[in-house]
Amino acid sequence: MGDAWEAQYDDVIELMSGVTPHVQAVPPNAVQLDLTSALRYFDLSPYDMVQTAMMRLKLFYGIDSSAGLANNRMLAAMAADASAPGGTTWIRDGQAPDWLRPRPVTALPGIGRTAADTLSRYGLHTIGQVADLSAATLQRLLGARSARLLAERARGHDPRPVVPSEPAAHLVADLVLERDCLDPAQQHRAVLGLADRIGGRLRGEGRTAGRLTLTVRYADRTSSTRTRTLPEPTNHSPALAAVALGQLAALGLQRARVRAFAVRAEDLLPADTAYRQLSLDPGDARARAAEAAADRARRRFGPEAVRPAALADDRHSGSQALTAGRPL
Repeated sequence: MGDAWEAQYDDVIELMSGVTPHVQAVPPNAVQLDLTSALRYFDLSPYDMVQTAMMRLKLFYGIDSSAGLANNRMLAAMAADASAPGGTTWIRDGQAPDWLRPRPVTALPGIGRTAADTLSRYGLHTIGQVADLSAATLQRLLGARSARLLAERARGHDPRPVVPSEPAAHLVADLVLERDCLDPAQQHRAVLGLADRIGGRLRGEGRTAGRLTLTVRYADRTSSTRTRTLPEPTNHSPALAAVALGQLAALGLQRARVRAFAVRAEDLLPADTAYRQLSLDPGDARARAAEAAADRARRRFGPEAVRPAALADDRHSGSQALTAGRPL
């Protein structure tokens, strides 16, 4: 992962939050993800979900990461350490004991040098040898607390959850296209869809955004960014879409080969504290009522249940994700 990862660590955490909101930083150059909800949302296999995350790192930041996939944090970290750059090691359910047995005791996270030296003096060098010891023998060597921890980890057990350390300070919806896009109509639909996703998430969390940023990334890995402060804080998708599409038009992309879009909502506030200018247009009230009904349908039947008419034929144009980002 190296220097490129460390220089952009906060950005990497933000990007990984587009795969799942359950992201835990492991400085200086690792993150851990709980994919439980992401697997249901994206309807992908665990392996494909990990490859999606790695693809985003490569595309956005040029990082060749290694990954580990397992049913707990310790095993996933050990699997990642065993993977070559760009590779993934998957420890499936039931495989942990056999995978762990030949590995050195020092490979277990949290096992200090003193404990490892003690075990080595008694000829205990591998995880399998430790797993075969009785609890009483291990306690005589290391003491009750250390023995209990080591015995659990030698058997592949780790109850620790993935816990994000800070609440989201912004939201990002991003779309990685399956191929370079030169079609202005498709670019328009992509940005419209991202603004709609941002609006839905803001309303679901009871928040509004005061500023919107559009980032366009090209096939040559360069990018363009436009930021605009909104006339008033809002979570209304048409208002967000109008701003985002205005930013897209201002870029004047012409024949640019676009590979990815990202729409970022910042200056988030609780919706009940944000001011809103009174509108006398009855159409505005009807639009917001329809939006609320669509949100209820999505909560009941899934995120694809209701979509803007302009996006009706745009379901499979790329890989999408919604980010809950941390403060930088």
